[in-house]
Amino acid sequence: MKQSSMQSDAVKMAALFFALSLLLIWLPAVGIFLAVLIPFPIAFFTYKYELNFGIGFGLVAFFLLYLITGVLSLFLFLLLVVPGVVLGELYRRDYPAFGVFAGTALSTVGAVVILYLGAMLLFDVDLVGEFQEAMTESAEMSEQLLMITDGGATDAMDGIYELIEHIPVIAPALIVIFGVGFAFITQIATGGILRKQGFNAGRFPPLRDWYFSKAFIWYYLLMYMFILMDFDQGTAVHTVVSNLRPILETVMVIQGFALIFYYFYNKGKTMALPLAIMIVTLLFPLFLQIVRILGIIDLGFDLRKRMSDQG
Repeated sequence: MKQSSMQSDAVKMAALFFALSLLLIWLPAVGIFLAVLIPFPIAFFTYKYELNFGIGFGLVAFFLLYLITGVLSLFLFLLLVVPGVVLGELYRRDYPAFGVFAGTALSTVGAVVILYLGAMLLFDVDLVGEFQEAMTESAEMSEQLLMITDGGATDAMDGIYELIEHIPVIAPALIVIFGVGFAFITQIATGGILRKQGFNAGRFPPLRDWYFSKAFIWYYLLMYMFILMDFDQGTAVHTVVSNLRPILETVMVIQGFALIFYYFYNKGKTMALPLAIMIVTLLFPLFLQIVRILGIIDLGFDLRKRMSDQG
């Protein structure tokens, strides 16, 4: 009976995996939004039939996909199949949500690094350079469409071009942020489907309960000390600081959003309000500065604990 069930699940999950993978390859405009679902069939099989069968299923899926798509299947295998196996196995071992996330994020970031190095060494393709070129073309198109005439808008575009020029320097940070973000969305999507299938896949705690280690405040302050020292571009210190800055600032923004959600929860207000604040802030990044400051204050002075003590 188990053998029959396994075969049935293998056929269903393989069909789903191939359908999503081919959509991603042949219709990228649509498939890119479905990419976070591709690890699910692998995670499902790994969870239900244990690690060895999950790896076997992933390898067979990779081989069959290779017959259709060629070397492109290697990219899908590293970026989507491997994290799927990790995700399913950690859920099967009943790891808490953040433990599953750590493993999935590490495997995803590792896959992105291998893909970048592989593309550069094997195919002489600089993915960072390609991304930078695409961003430059997009910025130029936007500038033409907006028909910029005023100085303020021109200054804004100058800032965008400066950021694009800086992309090769902050490539490691971009890889980490992409890998972690992709792993997070994938885990939410896969975990939700697994729970609907009756599996025990731990949920993330509410955002209001998220709290980073106090060590991050010291990392953040130390980083800004180096920024104020104004090391020359191209030096090792400048490169390290340039990559740490977006990562640590993202941490502080998340901490700030957690504080906002906790404040409204503590006051007994509807969660629609902090959600609206988050959406507006993400749409207008200027407000991120305020949220980041709130995160720094919360991490440094335990604002949520003070709110809790005051009732």
